[in-house]
Amino acid sequence: MAKQTLSQALDLAVREDGALCRICDFTVAADRMKSETSIAAKAFANYVAVPGFRRGKAPEAMIVKRFENDLKDELKRRFMAAAFERLSDGEKMEVVYCRMPEESALELGKEYKFTLRIDLAPQIADFEYKGLEVEVPAAEIDEKELNDRVEQYRKMYAEFAEISEPAAKEDMLKVDYTSDFVLPEDASASLSRQVKAEATFLWLAEPEYIPGCVAALTGAEAGKEYTFDSVYPTDYREAALAGKTVKYTVKVVNVQRRKDLTDDELAAKLRLDSIDKLREMLKSGLQAEAEGKRREAVRTAVYEKISAAVGEFELPAGLLEAETDEALQRKAQETVKSEADAEEFKKNLEENRAAAKVEASAKLRRELVFRKIAKAENITVTAAEVDREIEMMSRYYRKKPAELRSIMEKNGAIEALQSEILNNKVWNFVADSVK
Repeated sequence: MAKQTLSQALDLAVREDGALCRICDFTVAADRMKSETSIAAKAFANYVAVPGFRRGKAPEAMIVKRFENDLKDELKRRFMAAAFERLSDGEKMEVVYCRMPEESALELGKEYKFTLRIDLAPQIADFEYKGLEVEVPAAEIDEKELNDRVEQYRKMYAEFAEISEPAAKEDMLKVDYTSDFVLPEDASASLSRQVKAEATFLWLAEPEYIPGCVAALTGAEAGKEYTFDSVYPTDYREAALAGKTVKYTVKVVNVQRRKDLTDDELAAKLRLDSIDKLREMLKSGLQAEAEGKRREAVRTAVYEKISAAVGEFELPAGLLEAETDEALQRKAQETVKSEADAEEFKKNLEENRAAAKVEASAKLRRELVFRKIAKAENITVTAAEVDREIEMMSRYYRKKPAELRSIMEKNGAIEALQSEILNNKVWNFVADSVK
């Protein structure tokens, strides 16, 4: 008779706790605990160093004694994986969320009991999702936006020439400046440049290098000196200046103004045959942007139709709570930039949590609807698709793909990434079938 797999060997008792929640009590018998400990200890022996023994040759009892805590962690991991396999395969439950209400103590060689609280996917009635009709305007290029893009290039490649007139907005000033800010001994080079510099340039345009310099120095003349107070925002990139008011003294060396380029001069700067070639290139880019916006509008419209057809259904309580916690954390990260912000956030915590729950409910509802479509259409996420996404993300975060994957595996972000990829595949599937 074939030996039972670990998932089959687990004793399981299931209790209902609402329509979509189950409390699952698992028991690992003492004899199975001994055999699994032996298997884990032999595996450990192959990659840990024990003085006086070659790798893989240390006695099992010695491995168990020296690495008891590590073995316990490994066994807990194995039992959890086996429990989830038992629930999703052997018990045929569609588990969407799983957590351990409280940590269970594990003793080697003894019976081990642990409890998992799981949420099940809700029963969603069948609905139409293919070949839906939605009305979204065709992608069109705004001629004004095209002209604005050309002007951006004209400004970008224009040269500045010294003038004798007072400075106006968009002019460039060559300046020396000092301030009343006292630099700490360990000040960075960027902080030092921010509060004192010689023969540097200030552009009288947004974004301002020194807050308030545009208003203070518009009308400034070469050879003259000006003072003004600069109020730094509380979330300023240089923490030492955040929320501070700094008095600046600026000596204007000269005033420079942008010299507009003709169409031929701009084309030459860009190494193009003519300005028409630039317009063609920009038009192609704008067309792609317009198509992307239209695609997004189609996706939104088709989901709204699907959501209306699905109607209301119960959301798994545990999963909704977890999603709400994540949404609340995101909101805090976006809004809390100072101690005052933190106090305000705490003061309105209930209101913020209510808003987070609305956001989480909408997100979870869409994911569950898409999960049903994915199951019906056999839409899955491959390992290659996850690898490709991590590769792209690694360039943005400037980390090696393997390093980023390790971080994501530790904080549970891989599962979230897989869910995001699946949602996009389903969304594209239904959008592609639109009439």
